[in-house]
Amino acid sequence: MSTLTILQRGAPVLSAIAKPIPNVATAEIKQLIVDLKNTVALAKGVGIAAPQVGKSLRLFIMCSAPSERYPEAPLLAPSVIINPEILHTSNQQELGWEGCLSVKGKRALVLRHSSIDVSYLDETGIMHNQTLTGFLARIFQHELDHLDGITFIERLDNENDAIDEAQWQQQILNNTID
Repeated sequence: MSTLTILQRGAPVLSAIAKPIPNVATAEIKQLIVDLKNTVALAKGVGIAAPQVGKSLRLFIMCSAPSERYPEAPLLAPSVIINPEILHTSNQQELGWEGCLSVKGKRALVLRHSSIDVSYLDETGIMHNQTLTGFLARIFQHELDHLDGITFIERLDNENDAIDEAQWQQQILNNTID
């Protein structure tokens, strides 16, 4: 099983706008998809974007499942998202805790749209249009941000609003998070 190194905040590719993928059927793209799935599974993440492994391409994986990092996450089989777009956003937004494989050890409350209409290609080149809500909408917006050179830290009014992962875990155990 091949995995890739997850780059950390500060790597130039993480602040660049990723390039669209003109052909999803190339061997390079197919291998990248396999490697991204393996990498996110090993890291126990709910999503990973190509820029996080050094590839400036508009591709990410969503793979939500309950875990230590996201105990309330819904179950979603790994989904390949290529050249994604948000077509419409709800007026309603909600705060939710986010972490990131490229911002190790930090969590913060991030404001996101609670419902989004999206469009994307899957790994076979089929176009999908769907509405995502709640946590899945949050993952999509978080990963799409990576394709636009943004980490969740840039979404905060103040970078100091992020807390340490250990502090967040302790709050979860004590049920002190709103």
